[in-house]
Amino acid sequence: MGIISNKAVLVTGGAGFIGSNIIDKLLGQNNRVVCLDNFATGKRENLAAQLNNPDFSLIEGDIRDLATCRRATEGIDIVLHQAALGSVPRSINDPLTSNEVNVNGFLNMLVAARDAGVKRLVYAASSSTYGDSTELPKVEERIGQPLSPYAVTKYVNELYASVFARTYKMELVGLRYFNVFGPRQDPNGAYAAVIPLFVKALIAHERPRINGDGSFSRDFTYVANVVQANERAATIDRADAVNTVYNVACGERSTLNELFGHLRTLLSAFDPEIARLEPDYGPERLGDVPHSLASIDKIKSLLGYAPTHYFQDGLKSAIAWYWNNLK
Repeated sequence: MGIISNKAVLVTGGAGFIGSNIIDKLLGQNNRVVCLDNFATGKRENLAAQLNNPDFSLIEGDIRDLATCRRATEGIDIVLHQAALGSVPRSINDPLTSNEVNVNGFLNMLVAARDAGVKRLVYAASSSTYGDSTELPKVEERIGQPLSPYAVTKYVNELYASVFARTYKMELVGLRYFNVFGPRQDPNGAYAAVIPLFVKALIAHERPRINGDGSFSRDFTYVANVVQANERAATIDRADAVNTVYNVACGERSTLNELFGHLRTLLSAFDPEIARLEPDYGPERLGDVPHSLASIDKIKSLLGYAPTHYFQDGLKSAIAWYWNNLK
C-alpha cells in the first residue's frame, strides 16, 4: 500500500525541490513520468539524473496556459500537482502573479485533468491556510483568516478542489505541507526558505538573520515524508480518504533558536569555526504565523502515513547535501 508503480504520472513543478524528489522516487518504481515546469523557480540540474531515462519526459511550459496543461495530462493516470509560486513575502510584494500561478494555473490543471479522465489528482496545499488561528495543534477542519495573498491562493485551491470533486466526480486530495526541507532546497534569492538560508550563512561564517526573537516555532518536515504522503494520497482506495485535505508534517515543533542550534552543531563537524557564530536578530516579518504545529492524526488514520524522518533525523540526513551544495 502507498507505492505508485506501473502508472503514467504527471508531476507539475517537477524541476522544483519537492517535485524532483518525487520524480526520482517514481522512476525507481517502474512508472512513466512526465514533468511540467516553466523553470521560474525550478532548476534543470534537479532533473539532470533523469533526462536520459526513457521513462521520463519533460514538457517545458506554464500551468497558466490551458493548452499546455491539456498536452501534459494526455494519457496520464495520476497528477501530482506541485507547481506554485511559494513564499508569503513574494505574494505580499506581487499578489497578482501569485494569484495567476496558484489560482488560475491550478484551475487550468483541474480542467485539463477532468477532460483527460485523470483518475486521481493530488495537490500541494499549505499550512498557511491556518492563518490567524492560534489553536495548536492545527486540525484540518478548523482554520483561521488568511494572513497573506499566498495563503488566500492556497485556500482557494482547496475550495476549487471541493467544488470539482462534487460537480465533476473527480478524486482530489490536498496535502497541507508544513515547512518542508531537504536536499535540493534553493538557498538563493529573496524568497529562500529558512533552513537553507541559515545553512548558507553559517557555511560562509556569517550570522544568520532570525526575524523576531527566535521563539517562533515550526513543524519542520523532511522531504521524504512529503514524497510518502503524495504516494499514499495517490493510491488510497477507500472512499472516505479522498476529496479532503491532510496535514503533512511530523507533529512536533521546534523554535527558530533551536533550529539554529542544531544546524550550528551539525555544521561544526565540517568546520569548527562555525561553532562560534551567533544569530542576528531582526524585526518580525509581515504575514508570519508565530507558531505552527500539525495534528497528523487524520493522515495517519486514513492514509496510513507515518513519518520516516522526524526533525533532527531529517537534518542529519540532509546536512551532507547542504554542506556539499551550499558552499
